[in-house]
Amino acid sequence: MDQLINRYRNISALLVAILAQLVLLGYQVKGNQDVRLIRTWTMTAVTPLAKGLESLRSGTLRFGQNYFSLRDMRAENERIRVDLDKLKLENQFLRNELATADRVRALAAFQQRSPSKMAAARVIGAAGGTNSKVVLIDRGSLAKVEKGMAVITPDGIVGKVIAVFPTASQVLLVTDAGFAAGVLSQKNRVHGILKGNGHNSCHVDYVQNEQKVDVGEAFFTSGDDRVFPKGLPVGVAKVVRPGNQFAEIVIDPSGMRNGLEEVLVVLEGMHEAIPETGATSAQIFLMPQAPVDAAQAPAPRVDAGTEADRMHERYRALGEAQKHKFGENPPGSRVVDFNPKTEPPKGSPGVPEPAPPNKQQPPTGAAAAAGASNAASRSQSAVEPVPGPTAPSKPQ
Repeated sequence: MDQLINRYRNISALLVAILAQLVLLGYQVKGNQDVRLIRTWTMTAVTPLAKGLESLRSGTLRFGQNYFSLRDMRAENERIRVDLDKLKLENQFLRNELATADRVRALAAFQQRSPSKMAAARVIGAAGGTNSKVVLIDRGSLAKVEKGMAVITPDGIVGKVIAVFPTASQVLLVTDAGFAAGVLSQKNRVHGILKGNGHNSCHVDYVQNEQKVDVGEAFFTSGDDRVFPKGLPVGVAKVVRPGNQFAEIVIDPSGMRNGLEEVLVVLEGMHEAIPETGATSAQIFLMPQAPVDAAQAPAPRVDAGTEADRMHERYRALGEAQKHKFGENPPGSRVVDFNPKTEPPKGSPGVPEPAPPNKQQPPTGAAAAAGASNAASRSQSAVEPVPGPTAPSKPQ
């Protein structure tokens, strides 16, 4: 170290001297804004350092604030997430309650509209079999439910009761392979037997290939099975095709379309008429007719019709001309003269217009003389006396 100082002693002394001169120069000399150069140099050198220190301080402070804020925000997010989950559950619960209320209202309205006596029930379970379509309802023998009664919804039939307990009953659904019911098509009045396919559809059996069934045609219960009252909706034909012996008709059961939660057990069934296939209810707007100008309106055309119509119009015109009302005049009144000397006024209905006379030129010359002689001879023959009959002569 001593060697290094001894070696650069002269250069170090020179640099110190130059630095001292610059400091003295900066202290003595002022700039344009009356500020000493030494101050300007000092501020220029210190400003970046002060800026870096301030950035470090502000960044550290901001980091601390964000850390504690994020820590509190995480807890707030957890609380909001819990509240949101509670609101979702409550919203779902209220939706289910609203749907249940709507279904119960629909069941009550259907009960009031239907002449059959029914009991509302709720589906509380299902059978454990894979291919079995059996559900359990909360109505049993205490509610006067008996084996073989029909189970329906406002949308259509659901099944029939196969087992009854004091507080519950088992219902065989229409989609079960062992289910059967008599049905009748709405449009073509084709009878058949509804059977389940073991899944979500049914088919109508014993329909001849020659019988007409349209795709989309509705089927209703026929009442032949003595389980379901006549007139209950069953479903709509989705597939109709000819088979080997009977037609293949696949039915989409309408009673199970919206799921099964509330059902109706028919305690006393009443047959109803199957509704007719009506026209579409869509209404077409028609504007009123444009007003017709009286001056441009065509004159009404009088059609004479048959001979009897012309005679009737002639008699009516004669009655009006003689002020006679047919069927209203008192006894002893004047009878209508149907052969008057004066014809009814021209233009009356049933009275033909007279033909216009032929206008001929008066004869001249020989034609006029011949006409005059013929007229004279006719006048003489008109005044000659006609001889009367001669009296018989008396016998001598």
